[in-house]
Amino acid sequence: MNDWLKILLLPLSYLYGIITMLRNLLYDWKFLKEHSFDVHTIGVGNLAVGGAGKTPLVEYLIRLLQKENAKIATLSRGYKRKTHGFILADEKSSADDIGDEPLIYKSKYKVQVAVDASRVNGVRNLLALGHEAPKVILLDDVFQHRSLKCGLNIVVSDFSHLFFNDTMLPSGTLREFKSGIHRADVIIITKTPERSSPIEIRNVTKDVNPRAHQQVFFSYLKYGELYAVNKPTETIDTLNDLFRYRVISFAGIANAQPMVNYLKEYAAEVRHLEFADHYEYSLKDLSDIERYYHSFEGGNKILVTTEKDLMRLKAESVWGLAQSMNIYILPVEVTFKDKEQELNELILKYVRSNRIHHQKYS
Repeated sequence: MNDWLKILLLPLSYLYGIITMLRNLLYDWKFLKEHSFDVHTIGVGNLAVGGAGKTPLVEYLIRLLQKENAKIATLSRGYKRKTHGFILADEKSSADDIGDEPLIYKSKYKVQVAVDASRVNGVRNLLALGHEAPKVILLDDVFQHRSLKCGLNIVVSDFSHLFFNDTMLPSGTLREFKSGIHRADVIIITKTPERSSPIEIRNVTKDVNPRAHQQVFFSYLKYGELYAVNKPTETIDTLNDLFRYRVISFAGIANAQPMVNYLKEYAAEVRHLEFADHYEYSLKDLSDIERYYHSFEGGNKILVTTEKDLMRLKAESVWGLAQSMNIYILPVEVTFKDKEQELNELILKYVRSNRIHHQKYS
């Protein structure tokens, strides 16, 4: 969006901001009800629209809490699913049923995965599962859902698009005024460049201006080994072997640039095909990608995409073709260079404080 258009849209941005501010005040003043439940609820959200690394962070929390033998559930809206209401995922669930991000959780971890546009209704349904009810619920993209009062609120902000430099929709990407960050307990600056200096980190922390109750952490993307779609045990050693390959990457995610930059660092050549976030691939799309792939003469070339895209490629309409293509998946995790133990202890202290979780946590 060019600067002139942003300026023209500023009056709408202020109007939208005032509406969201009044809504928040109605919750703060108790005119609108916040619901809380006798279960640990950890919310992961952000102030802006678009991808800021929430999904890898939820995965990080799942792995951390699984070490505690906690009974975990994830609950999200299930963006772009073709179903309605509350759904508890099972082994047959698809991206059409629950959305691509919840399907990642279901396919990779032994946790309950639920979707519901109403997070309050979703929590109620999870707690109605009786002895199967979770003790910890991780809520994805819930920060603006004030009707549910989370026990611990984590807000993320992309290092390359920090909230304090942003403006309200539609001139910017913020869903509410920057002051909304004060409701967060933990602020995580995601996708921090590997080469960020301590001075840069201090300056960003200063600009975040955390309150006394808030802690700020910086996370980094950590990419795993590429594995083949049709044979997951077949991998490519990025550090030692990727330089032999020319890569055609494609992705329907909010910001593919970190992935593309990573591939360019190791591969002989990288061409990227960009699709809209949560893009639903058709047979024509895959045929076009395959045609583009074959337009490059010579061997040692591969297609690369993300795990989120893999969830959508598993749709019955395209999975047969996808499996026949030379597609590799680049998995990603979040890691913390500094203060990782401090973050882990903060999360675990909250979980262990719950008397109903387990006797040893009392």
